[in-house]
Amino acid sequence: MLDVAFAGVPTRIGTVMAAVTRAGVVAAAFRDGREARGRVLEHLDAAEADDPARTTLVREELAAYFAGELKRFTVPVDWRLMSPLQRRVLGTLYARVPYGEVITYGELGAVSRAGVDARAIGQVMGSNPLPIIVPCHRVVAGNGIGGFSGTGIETKRWLLTLEGHLAPTLDWEL
Repeated sequence: MLDVAFAGVPTRIGTVMAAVTRAGVVAAAFRDGREARGRVLEHLDAAEADDPARTTLVREELAAYFAGELKRFTVPVDWRLMSPLQRRVLGTLYARVPYGEVITYGELGAVSRAGVDARAIGQVMGSNPLPIIVPCHRVVAGNGIGGFSGTGIETKRWLLTLEGHLAPTLDWEL
């Protein structure tokens, strides 16, 4: 049976949970609760492992990212929770859109050669099991910032401000 180690990383926008298999980070979420852990374990048919050493790198990298010190994640990614379409689109995003840059949903569809329209790319972004590490917040609408599943548009705006794509406002705290 597969085992998964979990780590919660406190950030300015809440706790980020990371789930790590022996192959790499398999999931991340903007919450560190029993429900999030249960969903990951259920999807993988896995058991929870107590293995802090396995989660050290992802904890360090997430903390450094949220401190504005990390521009590119090096932690191995375990892509097993993704469908072929998700893997194609999110893999392209991961490899081609660096820190501080954005791409539109339509552009990502074209560059990934996914064969789907911008709306379908938006659905792939909304189902991303690895937010932050696979940076779906860097995908924007052609006419504005677009949406952000789970935690809302303000989280997306905060992340794009952290990365320097958006200018901070007077009341913004990074």
